[in-house]
Amino acid sequence: MRPRMLDVATKEFDIELRLLLEALYLKYHYDFRGYAESSLKRRLAQAAERLDCATLSQLQDRMLHEPALFPVLLDYLTVQVSELFRDPSYFRGLREHVVPVLRTYPSLKVWVAGCSTGEEAWSLAILLREEGLLERTLIYATDINPTALQRAEAGVYAVDRIASFTQNHRLSGARTSLSDYYTAAYGGAVFDRSLKGHIIFSDHSLATDSVFAEVQLLSCRNVLIYFNRELQERALGLFAESLCHKGFLGLGARESLRFSSHEASFTPVVPEDRLYQKR
Repeated sequence: MRPRMLDVATKEFDIELRLLLEALYLKYHYDFRGYAESSLKRRLAQAAERLDCATLSQLQDRMLHEPALFPVLLDYLTVQVSELFRDPSYFRGLREHVVPVLRTYPSLKVWVAGCSTGEEAWSLAILLREEGLLERTLIYATDINPTALQRAEAGVYAVDRIASFTQNHRLSGARTSLSDYYTAAYGGAVFDRSLKGHIIFSDHSLATDSVFAEVQLLSCRNVLIYFNRELQERALGLFAESLCHKGFLGLGARESLRFSSHEASFTPVVPEDRLYQKR
């Protein structure tokens, strides 16, 4: 019989949570200490129940002494929910307000931070192909979860998701059919390898790593909501450093630069879609 769901409201849970996060950092060098506590509590309680651990201390003990358990735990700690052309108005905003500026550059670099299983990166590759810019573009798609990065690089998605992907793509102001970019076989849709030639999937942590490139467009959506205020500030600082003068930043619908120390460094371009331009 599995243990009951842990009570996350106790002082003991809070103590065990801090110890577990510290152990994760010391053992595997993954730093979740700046993640939003409410989300961490919920996800770790689910992980403990799934892994038959009555307490977080038991989960910590297994994590430290069973290396094969760490990738399983990492899947609980990282959010892997996305879709192609998610929030189509965001991509329409890119087409209408960002692409005309991007056309003025002889070469382009784009950073998708927290790319999860890759849907955002593939979406941007398709959009840039449609706008005639992909051939001069390099897209860096980064995440901390190696399993998610492998899935992202494979570019294979379940066929039953294609209908919603296609609808999103159409609403984004698509100039072509989404079917032009994938081949369906054996229950999966495999996206065009010619797109993949312009995407580099790589490990990068917004909690511990530094800037690695100057980019003209940076898209990091639905990631900051899982960070506490201090880690949000660190990530936004990295974004400001990474963007070239007049470069563009895209955030998620529930995220904003308001009340951030970096707010003055950006001008809203499409406020409702969280698109900003660096001053």
